[in-house]
Amino acid sequence: MSRKPSPESAALDPDGINERDERMIHALYEAFGSRLLHHVRRATGNDHHWAEDVVQETLVRAWRHAGKLNKEPGMLWAWLLTVARRIIIDGRRRRRARPEEVEDTGLETVSVPDESEQTIAAMVVADALERLSAEHREVIEETYLKDRTINEAAEVLRIPPGTVKSRLYYAIRALRKDLKEKGVT
Repeated sequence: MSRKPSPESAALDPDGINERDERMIHALYEAFGSRLLHHVRRATGNDHHWAEDVVQETLVRAWRHAGKLNKEPGMLWAWLLTVARRIIIDGRRRRRARPEEVEDTGLETVSVPDESEQTIAAMVVADALERLSAEHREVIEETYLKDRTINEAAEVLRIPPGTVKSRLYYAIRALRKDLKEKGVT
């Protein structure tokens, strides 16, 4: 003997979804879907894909709570906006908490600038500076390394500006000669 299903159980599909609730959600999408998408797109910075995901999740939540929703259009719209706003906030928090995934760009093949040439050249120049006389070295230090003018260097070294110019000329000449002998030019 077969049992006749009750009117209530006939309205439920195998997953327990009430057909009336499903119709209500479809009607909800028809009534508010495009407005909600427009509103959510603005709230997501015009990220269309994210906005579509938010609208879909909002409607899924409405579907889950269909029996509890206030059917008045103004209340439904307010509920949808509140849920969508919370989904967006949660999405932003998730994005901040987890670094954005990036595609592997083959970092093992990225070239790293080799500064060994500069380091060696700096060592050779420092060594050549050490071989200069004290007078020549201090004039180079004041004018080139401390970026002082001839007059400023003369004041610091307590010598006439002409003497600074002369020592600078001979110091540079001696440096060039030394560096040329070392193969650095």
